[in-house]
Amino acid sequence: MADLDIEAGRLLFAGPVAFERGAARTDDLPPGDLPEAAFAGRSNVGKSSLINALTGRNTLARASNTPGRTREVNFFRLGDRLRLADLPGYGYASAPKSEIARWTSLMRDYLVGRAPLRRVFLLIDARHGVKPNDLEIMDALDRAAVSYQIVLTKADKLGPAALQKPLEDARARIAKRTAAHPEIVATSSETGLGVELLRAEIAALSAP
Repeated sequence: MADLDIEAGRLLFAGPVAFERGAARTDDLPPGDLPEAAFAGRSNVGKSSLINALTGRNTLARASNTPGRTREVNFFRLGDRLRLADLPGYGYASAPKSEIARWTSLMRDYLVGRAPLRRVFLLIDARHGVKPNDLEIMDALDRAAVSYQIVLTKADKLGPAALQKPLEDARARIAKRTAAHPEIVATSSETGLGVELLRAEIAALSAP
């Protein structure tokens, strides 16, 4: 990660950031006029909290302890540079099965068919590691040739030594995957661990 521009990441997220829209159907998606970076992961993995930490705005994305709270693809616009997409969580969710099926279908359609999508940041809870539903998403992204990068969340809940195990496991999981970005970022929304690095990764995607 030595070639990442930390300052470019800081400047990108210091600029204007605003909620743009929530899309409950593919017809509701915004125009594909900007590059996009998407955040995907299991329910309650910490997507909204990480977006808030990245933008330095505590209430931009609505965080909740209730799995399945995000039921649309929520788009956040970073000036005229980039869009962030916060996807519904997969796995356990406290919602009717029909509702879960609807947003799961929306998420999959977005992930494999969205032309401006530069990279999917696949969030994995550092305490629990890669789960079967994460592998399903990775398989789908590999088949669709959509770039994705693993981001470990809640890394502050583990000590530095204990964190090595999920890092090593994640590296092994992506070793032979064609669409996987080789670098893994360990983050904490609470302590700020890895936030600067992730900002820099995202800023690189906004370059012309």
